[in-house]
Amino acid sequence: MSCCPPADLAVEAGRNAAREELRLASRDLGGGLHQVDIAVPGVHCASCIRTVEHGLRQVPSVEHVRVNLSTRRVSVNWRGAEAPALLPALDALGFPGHLFEPDDGVRDPELGRLIRALAVAGFCAMNIMLLSVSVWSGADAETRFAFHWISAALALPCMLYSGRIFYASAWSALRNGRTNMDVPISIGISLAFGLSLYDTIHNGRHAYFDAATSLIFFLLIGRTLDHLMREKARAAVRGLVRLAPRGATVLRGDGGRDYLPIAEVEPGMRIALAAGDRVPVDGVIEEGVSDLDCAIATGESAPQRAEPGSAVRAGTLNLSGPLTLRVSVKAEQSFLAEMVRLMEAAEGGRARYRRLADRAARLYSPVVHATAFLTFLGWMAATGDWHRAITVAIAVLIITCPCALGLAVPIVQVVAARRLFENRIMVKDGSALERMAEIDTAVFDKTGTLTLGRPRLIGKDGIAPDAFAVAGLIAGRSNHPLSRTIAADAPASEFSLSDVVERPGLGIEACVGGKLYRLGRAGWATDEAVREGGTVLARDGEVLARFRFEDALRPGARAAVETMRRKGLRLAVLSGDTRGAVAAVAQALGIAEAASGLLPAEKVERLQALARDGRKALMIGDGLNDAPALAAAHVSMAPASAADIGRNAADFVFLRDELDAVPLAHEVSRAAGRLVRQNFALAVIYNAIALPIAIAGYVTPLIAALAMSFSSILVVANALRLRAAKPAVQASGEAAKETAGPVHRLEAAE
Repeated sequence: MSCCPPADLAVEAGRNAAREELRLASRDLGGGLHQVDIAVPGVHCASCIRTVEHGLRQVPSVEHVRVNLSTRRVSVNWRGAEAPALLPALDALGFPGHLFEPDDGVRDPELGRLIRALAVAGFCAMNIMLLSVSVWSGADAETRFAFHWISAALALPCMLYSGRIFYASAWSALRNGRTNMDVPISIGISLAFGLSLYDTIHNGRHAYFDAATSLIFFLLIGRTLDHLMREKARAAVRGLVRLAPRGATVLRGDGGRDYLPIAEVEPGMRIALAAGDRVPVDGVIEEGVSDLDCAIATGESAPQRAEPGSAVRAGTLNLSGPLTLRVSVKAEQSFLAEMVRLMEAAEGGRARYRRLADRAARLYSPVVHATAFLTFLGWMAATGDWHRAITVAIAVLIITCPCALGLAVPIVQVVAARRLFENRIMVKDGSALERMAEIDTAVFDKTGTLTLGRPRLIGKDGIAPDAFAVAGLIAGRSNHPLSRTIAADAPASEFSLSDVVERPGLGIEACVGGKLYRLGRAGWATDEAVREGGTVLARDGEVLARFRFEDALRPGARAAVETMRRKGLRLAVLSGDTRGAVAAVAQALGIAEAASGLLPAEKVERLQALARDGRKALMIGDGLNDAPALAAAHVSMAPASAADIGRNAADFVFLRDELDAVPLAHEVSRAAGRLVRQNFALAVIYNAIALPIAIAGYVTPLIAALAMSFSSILVVANALRLRAAKPAVQASGEAAKETAGPVHRLEAAE
């Protein structure tokens, strides 16, 4: 009697274990929605992306799938208590996968494989070309025969070792009932090698071993360049990942200390942070005073003072003194982790240009095969020479391979995302780049966007101490800039709060000693029928204190607004602040359209009205109350200082104080759009010229291989122009030197 379970039970147990592992590795997004990341090494082109995304969407309980080509990673959102059968589904699609593990600095195996294959192909191709020169120069029959066999011997390892990259991909596609760009490549090089071997055996005058090996060599050059460009984009992500410590010193309640892996650090834990350490997770300082290098979050090189009550973000550097902080969120939800996810997602969006390229590539392979076959039939009918007919068909098959078309969009998106990241601007996906390039209107929030959002309380000497203390206690429950200012300036309080509720765009209410207190808009706090009146503290509808603030323009605001005006963009301010405060900022910046006192829903209505008028609006905002407007706009942008929900809703996040990030992102997006269109044009023009010439029989397989490879390299080189181009908007240039500007009075919470 065997002690082993039946085979079918063992397989089922393995599947259940894999699904349980996926469930444990998933992130809980709330509302029963989970996300898991799976590494799929076999993904390398637009056709692969389409197949994986479409296939996984058919799995029950899967709601969203997105493939990142640079990291070979698939992010899957699923709903329910039990993880879906994702790994078996990938196996069935021909793309075996496993749980994604963050890059730990290990050398990239794919790059090494490409370089080795490229070296073998280059050695074989160059030597065969040298032998071919002798044959073309008129070698006698015996010499030609010997050189052809030597060429065959050199071509064989190139086909088997270097060509396996294309063969493996083509076979994976075909055995799953689909096609990709590597199918015509594999057919072309196989036919060229087979026909050349036939001619060699029969002592023919011509052989095309040079065409087969040169095609592999130049295709590998293009594929390696593409991989290197994606690795450059990933290098930025790895740089961010290295800013996160692998562990943290956690303080126990009994006074002991434990060093825990960063993944095991939970909200509520207390962490000891020595001078020189990086902050491992987001938290709030409980003890100690120090200076922090917050350049990763703000772009500011000057140290910022940190003291009890200060919020700190993962990745910032503790410079001068020991600190004790209480953890606010898990490492996977920290500011640094969010920045990493934003950077990795930069090329993953299903943008319009990429969808267009995908559709073209999907139709291209069948068209190429049909064209080559019809060319063969035509030449057979015209000449009756099967050798000549198949030679021309091979040239057609090779010269029309859609590699350039497949590279046209993703390579530009990778370069553009890298360019923006170097200027401290994060972009979520390629569709955001396209939508940014289309805008004709820019809509700004005020507090925290056009201004720094670091208000200063004025006239506080006239506020009763007890009322001030209660206001500070209530304000301490909010992250709104005005609330933080009140909490920082208010005296200590011994009151206790209950039933605290924050109303976005209105204020905060809480019960103190059985009385209902409201801190926020006067019209809301006092139940008056007016919309303005500043920020007040009211008890049961009776005003106890009024608060007045002042704020400064964000550095670079004037230059950014003027640049966008010169580009012909319509400018507007939509703010929840008072009429006077909004008018002062709008007048200082020369923005004619300004609306004040708007609730979040009213901002959304204004953006929807612009859309109905055919306008494509960019929304720039930072507050909790701006999240609906950011989501409703054609494209949106938020500073890194924005509330978490605002950063999540925005398409772009800029990690700096200067507002010149907005026109810079617009300029890079427009340049990326131009390069994509140029790449499409290059691919179409190339095929329009090359295909008729090949069908007419004027192109040998070798020339076809060189021409097709050149078209792919040309597309990559055109995309690289985006890195070399000097922007009209200089990041951190004059805008950084521009002073913060005059102080403007703030009358109400935004």
